[in-house]
Amino acid sequence: MPSSNPAFSRFGGAGNGQQYAGWGNQPQQYGAPGQYGAPTQHDPYAAPSPYAATTTRYLTMDDVVTKTGITFLVTVLAAAGVWALPGQTGWGLALPAVLVAFVLGLVIAFKQIANPAATLSYGALYGVALGAISEAFNDIYPGIVMQALIGTFGVFAGMLVVYKTGAIRVTPKLTKWVLAAGIGALVLMVVNFVAAWIGGGDGLGLRSGGPIAIVFSLVVIGIAAFFLLLDFDLADEAIRRGAPAKFAWYISFGLLVTVIWLYIEILRLLSYFRE
Repeated sequence: MPSSNPAFSRFGGAGNGQQYAGWGNQPQQYGAPGQYGAPTQHDPYAAPSPYAATTTRYLTMDDVVTKTGITFLVTVLAAAGVWALPGQTGWGLALPAVLVAFVLGLVIAFKQIANPAATLSYGALYGVALGAISEAFNDIYPGIVMQALIGTFGVFAGMLVVYKTGAIRVTPKLTKWVLAAGIGALVLMVVNFVAAWIGGGDGLGLRSGGPIAIVFSLVVIGIAAFFLLLDFDLADEAIRRGAPAKFAWYISFGLLVTVIWLYIEILRLLSYFRE
């Protein structure tokens, strides 16, 4: 059954471990003229064995776990390296890293690039930014980074359990609702920023630290948690459809984007309670 996810049209294979036609040669029809014009006859002994080894290695859950672990490790090491720099040196690197990572992330997402260099570069760049941001928050609110990390891990583990037990099933309708909610939250953030920049003050109050900001952060954390379900479902569907092993880098990129978003929003929420 064809998938509505455009990523599989580029990387995926057909169900039951079979590949799309683009990955191999089209079979010649029975009785069609051969290369030299002579009619070809069907020879069952000349057909390739269904047990013959293929040149493409299909995606497995071990691939997803391994590539995701490597990506997260690179991000954490980059963040720790920036945090270890003396003084406020990391802040000089944070803004350029965010801008470059943002552009690279758009390229990876829209071109559906499944490449270790692209995914690990994105992780390293955002690790630089996260190191500076985390250090700044921790200087103002000591211990808040560890609390945010525990909260992020808790949400990740909880949504994984919810997905694996089938408590919430990822359906096309749910996917549309989650995507619409994500777009809506992004639009509100942009409007709040523009309102604060033009009129001064707190704009719509979404980041003021008050009750409205707390409710908005809770809603955004909920949206990010549901995006994790979409990421988990993408991995499962890719495995079922026989995607090539390199597709694990694209899945790890998606998981990293969601986890970074979740971590920053939890960091914000905790800072509101500290205030």
